[in-house]
Amino acid sequence: QVQLVESGGGLVQAGGSLRLSCAASGIIFSTYDMSWYRQPPGKGREWVALIRSTGNITMYPDSMKGRITISRDDAKSTAYLQVNSLMPDDTAVYYCNAKKIQRGIPYNYWGQGTQVTVSS
Repeated sequence: QVQLVESGGGLVQAGGSLRLSCAASGIIFSTYDMSWYRQPPGKGREWVALIRSTGNITMYPDSMKGRITISRDDAKSTAYLQVNSLMPDDTAVYYCNAKKIQRGIPYNYWGQGTQVTVSS
């Protein structure tokens, strides 16, 4: 059974920082690209970061560059998202995603999300 469990969310003041974690089980973690998405209240889900399975390629949307860092620890089967200089607009449920294509078959898994609330 595949599980992705996010943690580290909570209530934080504007200007603060958070480090979110995504612990995976039931998959060979090192073979998956890991991403973070978020869904603000009343809005759709948006992508915020990607780290390739090799670990040496990271990608971010332009709107997030400079404030966030994605990383992974394959030995712990865990991905991380560091978010700095938090703003009220960062309030959202943050989800991690594990994805790969193997022999033409897509594998795509989601966590249940962790709430981040930024107060002004």
